Amino acid sequence: MGLPARLASNAGRALRLGVARIALRRAPFVLRLRLAAPVPELAPAFFLTGAEPALSLLETLLVLRRAARDPDVAAIAVRLEGPPGGLARTLSLRRGLAQAARLKPVLVWAESLGAEELLAASAATRVLVPESGSVFLVGLRYDGVFLHDLLEKVGVAPEVVRIGAFKSAGEMLTRSSLSPEQRAQLEALLDDQFAALVDGIAEGRGLEPGAVRELVEAGPFTAPSARAARLVDDCRYPDEVPDQLRELAPALGGRDPLPFVDARAYLALRAADPGWVPLGRRLPGLVYVVARGSIVRGRGRRGVACDSYRRLLDRLADDDRVSAVVLRVDSPGGEVVASDLLWRAVQQLGREKPVVASLGDTAASGGYYVAAAASAIVAEAATVTGSIGVVGGKLDLSGLYERLGVGRDGVERGARAGLFSEARGFSPDERKAVREGMESAYERFVARVAEGRALTPERVLECAGGRVWSGRAAQARGLVDALGGPLEAIAEALRRAGLDPEGRVALGVAPRLPRFGGLRDWLRLAQTR
Repeated sequence: MGLPARLASNAGRALRLGVARIALRRAPFVLRLRLAAPVPELAPAFFLTGAEPALSLLETLLVLRRAARDPDVAAIAVRLEGPPGGLARTLSLRRGLAQAARLKPVLVWAESLGAEELLAASAATRVLVPESGSVFLVGLRYDGVFLHDLLEKVGVAPEVVRIGAFKSAGEMLTRSSLSPEQRAQLEALLDDQFAALVDGIAEGRGLEPGAVRELVEAGPFTAPSARAARLVDDCRYPDEVPDQLRELAPALGGRDPLPFVDARAYLALRAADPGWVPLGRRLPGLVYVVARGSIVRGRGRRGVACDSYRRLLDRLADDDRVSAVVLRVDSPGGEVVASDLLWRAVQQLGREKPVVASLGDTAASGGYYVAAAASAIVAEAATVTGSIGVVGGKLDLSGLYERLGVGRDGVERGARAGLFSEARGFSPDERKAVREGMESAYERFVARVAEGRALTPERVLECAGGRVWSGRAAQARGLVDALGGPLEAIAEALRRAGLDPEGRVALGVAPRLPRFGGLRDWLRLAQTR
């Protein structure tokens, strides 16, 4: 950032501060935060959806962190609209709410609460639902869909080859129920996630873990019964929330109506403000890269498009304004070559500056493959990760064609020219060739993890075989460095860059979706009710 750009940045900040003096002039005020269902990893392009814009996970955490330290914020009012996402995302939100609640009253209101919502809300100072609401605390469940019998009825024969007894992605096509290996790994994963759920609710609601487990067995609850069980504090309607806030925050006094400031305006005016840019030097920069969805070849905005993300990572490697990168991975994996190319791009970036991977709800198979190239990996206790293995194959539709009266015929040159034809199954020679290719990919996967995690291949193989792990179990096995969410990953990246995690930094988010209305966010004045 040259001198003209720094002057422009400071001019923009001066304008924001002027707007803030108008918009936030009624301090102390209540920060109003709406948590969408789910809370997105990347803020959506709201002009495309037409819906009210929702804060991303990172934006929400930044708002909570800034508001907790802001003397103008008397209290934080949170509206939970449904499940925030998976358990890992929920734990990150819960941590943000808990840290804010140590310094400011935090009130959460929801129409009803499921297990995830209750886990997040339990960190608040006060949790409210209407009398007609409910608390649907009944535990956790994994369901699988199995198509083998249906495919057999219509004459479709799955041809699946896998490396790793626990690599279960193809089982929905080849089985009618859970395999013993899949059942064993899901039982272990569910144990860890259920423990995180129970312990979080117990800590937040001041209950013993054993008591929470008993409540799970007794659920679901009506709102009054949830209040009696101390899962919520009271049954209140939205119009009663202001009085609850006045009770929690005496600084608000008898002001009527209460001064509310929307979280989007607060983000634009304060939470995302890095301060004045020094004219003689630039602020250190950190870029938060969100890689969400299946890993695919090519470019575009569908999933984690290999070419698009490689170009992005290459630009970051060459950009001397960027001191560190956080790679936020929320991906079940995807195409083998695309995953390897992205691994290489992350590795090359890491040679220029620290790269810390932050694992979301799922960072498995190719998602973990890419993360393994990072300087460090941070995951939530409930993150689903690992799945170091390979699976692939095709569907043999010859039986279906026969039943439909469809003829398939052709000519070919080459013993394996029809390898991936859907008109027949694999020959023994073709199956051998496919397996050899997958074994090579598996060996490469194990070697990549061993190199990135500074483990021996033998140690990686003990964790591999396609098995998935919770973040906590992965940490115990050396696949993850620390437990935490996006803010903890950012702090670690700054430390590795030799910077103060509490210091000022220019924070960027990528990829940038096309968004209009930034000026509108600035001008969203404090709302009252």
